[in-house]
Amino acid sequence: MRYLALLTLLGCITVILSACNTTRGVGEDVAATGRAVERAATPGYY
Repeated sequence: MRYLALLTLLGCITVILSACNTTRGVGEDVAATGRAVERAATPGYY
């Protein structure tokens, strides 16, 4: 059971990281999300 949980966790991590290709890509994705949230929360932006 622990083996299956570990294998599932490693699979999920692999999929998440392969979507960004690098750690830097993850940071850029998080930053872009933050900018989008900030723009959406700014009154009168539209």
